[in-house]
Amino acid sequence: MEALAILIVLFTVLFVRWLNQQKTPWIQKILNWFPAILFAYVIPALVTHSTGWDLSQVALHQISKEWIIPLAIVSVMSALSFKQLKIIGSKPILLFMAGSLAIATLPVLLVWVARFINPHTTEVFFEQHYWQGLVPIVGGWIGGSTSQLVLKELAGTPESMFLSVLVIDNILVNIWTILMFQLIQRSDQFNKWFNIRDTMPDFIPDKVDASREAWPAITLTLGLVVILAVLSKWLIPSFLGKVITLSLLGLALGNFIKKWNHSLVLKLGGVLIITIMAILGLKLNFSGLSLPWLFVIIVICWLILHYIIMIMVARVLKVHMAWVPIASMANLGGISTAPAVTSAYNEEWMPHAILLAILSMVSGTAWGMLTIFLFGLF
Repeated sequence: MEALAILIVLFTVLFVRWLNQQKTPWIQKILNWFPAILFAYVIPALVTHSTGWDLSQVALHQISKEWIIPLAIVSVMSALSFKQLKIIGSKPILLFMAGSLAIATLPVLLVWVARFINPHTTEVFFEQHYWQGLVPIVGGWIGGSTSQLVLKELAGTPESMFLSVLVIDNILVNIWTILMFQLIQRSDQFNKWFNIRDTMPDFIPDKVDASREAWPAITLTLGLVVILAVLSKWLIPSFLGKVITLSLLGLALGNFIKKWNHSLVLKLGGVLIITIMAILGLKLNFSGLSLPWLFVIIVICWLILHYIIMIMVARVLKVHMAWVPIASMANLGGISTAPAVTSAYNEEWMPHAILLAILSMVSGTAWGMLTIFLFGLF
């Protein structure tokens, strides 16, 4: 099964890279609706679903977490310049924080409103204690699996309920990821509708210089990227610690080493992100849901309102509408999917998506504790 998983991922990466290079009009029309990188997510899922193969536990997932993601973080973050950070400013962070606040408070507000619409709401969420199932979702969406497990304990979520919550969380985040790939493609249209003129200059050349004079810089760049990833594997046991450390070191390399090849690391980061998405696709699963219909409706409304609120905040801040799906995926998808969605619009924005995803990882538990406090007011 290990060899099979590797072959599926390898085929998917090569196919996505091939798609990205196609200029045929009918292929371009398809990619306008279904970005090439989204095939990296869907192809492995289609293969496993159609064949019945279970590739959710293969070693490739651990390899991705321990090696491929750290390499991707160093690569992408070292493509970011301080000039870019200055131009982007604080508005995307404010938008991201608004999204986090919406995720933490909306479940409480929706349950409160639902009590006046459906008399069974009180029975489901308070007598049957299904509010305890909403709290781990906050942690899973904002902070990831660690925050989810911590908040499960803090809220006292029963094991049987928690397993069902994991399923609905997986289903909705997968669907949401696909939607965000679609919506980020429409960002320019949203900008026109809302009369937003926020732009970002092109900092990095699209092509990698492979001339003889460029090889010393290429060797230096690739060597340091690999060395940092290897050292982080042995010296930093915490995944969050790796992410933060490698992000800072990558940022330093890209700004303080004059011969750093920014085009190369951006291309490398893009390929690694595609690889990570393909490996994630091996886990895609939409089966096994068992929760009250009222619970499911609340969670779906929660997601949709989260996006609407972020659209409204972006409109007020006059920030580029591409930041809405980027910030949303930084909240819900995290360190892997946020830069992937971003690359469907502009690869140069991937480092900013990683920065927002880091903020998500470190703040998830705190937002979940706010949700517990608010439910406690009932």
